[in-house]
Order: sequence, then structure tokens, then C-alpha cells
Amino acid sequence: QVQLVESGGGSVQAGGSLRISCAASGLTFSRSCMGWFRQAPGKAREGVARIYVRLGSTDYADSVKGRFTISQDNAENTLYLQMNSLKPEDTAMYYCAADYTVCELNPVGYKYWGQGTQVTVSS
Repeated sequence: QVQLVESGGGSVQAGGSLRISCAASGLTFSRSCMGWFRQAPGKAREGVARIYVRLGSTDYADSVKGRFTISQDNAENTLYLQMNSLKPEDTAMYYCAADYTVCELNPVGYKYWGQGTQVTVSS
């Protein structure tokens, strides 16, 4: 049974940094594509960043390029999202997702999802 557990969310002032983590179990980590997605109240879920674990290839939403970095620890089966220069518009619930065939920033199609971790950025 695949489990994705996010952690590390919290409240930070604009300009600050946070690193959120996603611990994966029951998943063949090296064969998966993993992504970070976010959803703000009243808005649709959107892709933030994704990584094809085997190759380490990444893709980012334009809104976070240059500020966020997605990375992986294969030994620990853990996905990270380093978020720098945070803005109030980054406030959202952040979700980790994984799939073996889908590898896009579009959240549709990802089979496995975590429960989310809240990130709040105040101005």
C-alpha cells in the first residue's frame, strides 16, 4: 500500500523560506514520477514542480521558477520542496503526489496523493 506523508509546512513572513518533505512508502521510488501541487481556498489545484526520479529531470510552474527547488533522497525515499523568497500568493495546502506513468505538472492522472501540509505566507 502506497503512503505519502507530507511534513514541514508552517507560517512564514514574505521573503522567508520553508522546506517541505514527503516521505514515500510502498512505492518503487526510483521508477516513479513525483510532484508537488498546491491548492488555495476557492482555487483549483495546480502543479508546482515535478521530478522524474530515475533521471532527476525536473519541471516547474512559471510562478515558482527561480524560487522553489524540488529534490529527492533516494536512500530515504523522500521528496523535498525548498521554497525561497516566499510570497503571500504562495499560501496554500501543498500536496505530494506520485505515479508510475504520469509525469506532468497537471495534477490529473496522478494515482497516489498525500494528505497535504499547509503553507501560510504573511505580508
